[in-house]
Amino acid sequence: MCGIVGYVGFRAARVVLFNALKRMEYRGYDSVGMAVLKDDVIQLSKRRGYVDSLHVDFEGTVGIAHTRWATHGKPDDRNAHPFTDCRGDFAIVHNGIIENYSALRKMLAGAGHEFVSDTDSEVIAHLLEEHYDGDFKDAFFKMVSELRGSFAIVAVHRGERRIMGAKNESPLVVGIGDHENFVASDIPAFLDYTNRVISLSDGEICEITEDRVKVYDFDGHPVAKKVQFIDWSVEDAERGGFEHFMLKEIYEQPRALEETLHNLQSREVKLPGRTEKISFVACGTSYHASLFGKYMVERYLGIPAETHYGSEYRYRDKVRENPLVVLITQSGETADTLASARIARRRNFRTIAITNVLGSSITNYVDAVFFTSAGPEIGVAATKTFTTQMIALHYLILETALAWRRISRTVYDRSMAALRDVPHMVDRVLEIDDRIMGLAQKLAKKHDMYYIARGMSYPVALEGALKMKEISYLHAEAYPAGELKHGPLALIDEDVPVIAVVLKDKTYEKMLSNLREVSARGAYVIAISTEEEVGDYADSLLILPESIPETGVYPATVLLQLLAYHTARVLGREIDKPKNLAKSVTVE
Repeated sequence: MCGIVGYVGFRAARVVLFNALKRMEYRGYDSVGMAVLKDDVIQLSKRRGYVDSLHVDFEGTVGIAHTRWATHGKPDDRNAHPFTDCRGDFAIVHNGIIENYSALRKMLAGAGHEFVSDTDSEVIAHLLEEHYDGDFKDAFFKMVSELRGSFAIVAVHRGERRIMGAKNESPLVVGIGDHENFVASDIPAFLDYTNRVISLSDGEICEITEDRVKVYDFDGHPVAKKVQFIDWSVEDAERGGFEHFMLKEIYEQPRALEETLHNLQSREVKLPGRTEKISFVACGTSYHASLFGKYMVERYLGIPAETHYGSEYRYRDKVRENPLVVLITQSGETADTLASARIARRRNFRTIAITNVLGSSITNYVDAVFFTSAGPEIGVAATKTFTTQMIALHYLILETALAWRRISRTVYDRSMAALRDVPHMVDRVLEIDDRIMGLAQKLAKKHDMYYIARGMSYPVALEGALKMKEISYLHAEAYPAGELKHGPLALIDEDVPVIAVVLKDKTYEKMLSNLREVSARGAYVIAISTEEEVGDYADSLLILPESIPETGVYPATVLLQLLAYHTARVLGREIDKPKNLAKSVTVE
């Protein structure tokens, strides 16, 4: 959600901050602002709108900036960040939710503080003013001690070349430069300048000048932190000639899949000990990856697996169980998934995380972490992070099945060979992009559509429908094909296209019957399959490279991503930044 950045160094702060905000536009926002220190003055500009609407000529080499996603208070100029105190001595930016802000605001108002916004964030600036007695650092620690809730906070004090930051359940990372340092919600914000990163953990405070970074816990004790080197390049975060980041990231999937598989194979994988049950926890696209994992666990490990939305798992009643909990989150900062990880840890469950971001918050709450190698994903609609999550799960489940002796070496070798072929299969699918454009023209004229599949293809259908909803704003729903007769069939007619994923597994014949059902009711059927004969049951057939069903899901996923992309493009949608959505959901 909200994007935060701070800079102290030798460059023009307004330029660094502006570039950083542009890098974080993918997070989703509705207003923008910047504060730059010049001598003893805080220069401030903020407004509703996008980063390009922020025109400033501030001088100074210390500053903070923010893109806001409205939670408390409507999106307008006065609710935009940064916020200052009554005297204009402090400026702050904040991501998260201050749960006790009403009580704090009432207390501060009673002490004579005047508020100019409807936000929870403004209390932070006034708390700093209330606690300040000549020591910025001391006031910051006292302010943080009074807050309840989730927050990433960055603050400056006029006349000081120092930035203070605090993290609790919202992302915040520090970038280490040469005679300059950065703090931000996300690594791409400062990739133009450095790839050296310190990841803050919950309950930590950073003190940053141009020549040093100190980290403390909330009680003021120093904390030793390791500097990590990020192997993403600036070019990874650029469009590279593609019209949209989403299209670029779709085309990056062969490389991302290959690198994820290679990196998992080249490192010593610590497999989970034996368990009688696996619980997957995730949100959004990652939930669909977890559903694929469920099918794979039950097929290869022969134990029950269940999937939970993070937003539901965190409120689930305690039951008698001791599962292995697998948490999947692209950013490693998804609020509901992090809360679920903390609950699992409190209940003494063993936990594993799959994430794309080194040093993200999820790594602090689990017993083991497996990283995907998708690189930065800027488009809000997940593409390469989804398929790399699937291939990471696929690999780990096969490795576990062999270690537990649930499959033979022959089956393992055959399955791994098929898995290594996945990047090439996806490459071949990208070659029929032009054909998909024609189908997108048809879908763009419709208002509703259904996606159907069975078995391990069903998560792919769910993800395809989600992509269509996210970026085209057309209504798209996915169902297990066998559920058509239990309600959805009543809505099928010539105005409702049906997109079917038909892989040759044990449900193949049943899927052909389902295609007959929807065709008989006039639906325009688009089928995705490895089998030519499926064309006899569909109006359009997109042929996948020959494969076994469990690897056919990868090229099928990419076809559905392209179908959604081109439909949204025909409709002229804002593809990389769809309305009402954010890349990283860091608040509940």
